[in-house]
Amino acid sequence: MKKKYFTPAELVLFIGSLALIVAAFCIWDRQNYLSLIASLIGVTSLIFCAKGNPIGQVLIIVFAVFYGIISWKVAYYGEVITYLGMTAPMAVWALVAWLRNPYQGKRSEVKVDCLRARDYLLITAATVAVTVAFYFILQACGTANLIPSTVSVATSFFAVCLTARRSPYFALAYAANDSVLIVLWSMMAAEDVSCLSVVICFVVFLINDGYGFFNWMRMRRRQQQSQQTSEN
Repeated sequence: MKKKYFTPAELVLFIGSLALIVAAFCIWDRQNYLSLIASLIGVTSLIFCAKGNPIGQVLIIVFAVFYGIISWKVAYYGEVITYLGMTAPMAVWALVAWLRNPYQGKRSEVKVDCLRARDYLLITAATVAVTVAFYFILQACGTANLIPSTVSVATSFFAVCLTARRSPYFALAYAANDSVLIVLWSMMAAEDVSCLSVVICFVVFLINDGYGFFNWMRMRRRQQQSQQTSEN
């Protein structure tokens, strides 16, 4: 009997995530269907990314475009620049990296990599440089809530770099980014209650990224054990 691709727990997580996003939209928004579509695409990307499937990266590119448009409407220019100018192009880089490194030739699962301390230091240094540069760019653009927007740039850049390098810790970096965005959109929700649907969206993303980290660590152990067995 062929093994199903998604486990029962993953299906519960995915369906529950979709239900929460739709419910939040129906309660607090009911108008901005672009936000609803973006949220549904985003959470779908996360379940595939949690499995190490390149389809997740394709959906992240689509989500980045939608989210950039949504952010433009509320003057979150930091998010616009981050997602359209950085996240989307770097997601293309991540997609190429994942397609070039399939696990045992299977395109549905990427080979997990183990980075060295030097790799993390280089990524951290690049993140600091990009964050400092973006702070002044966002300040010049008159970005709303400058500090949270700048922190969002840092966590997003760090996360995308780890994603392209196929490190399980990319999910934790995205979870940190989700936390920043929850704060950012909560500030906007204080003025416009419809933004609560976006807050709920990133809460759902946070939960999914937590699962993503758990599953990638499990994938890494399984792949390492398989390699050791084949070598013996």
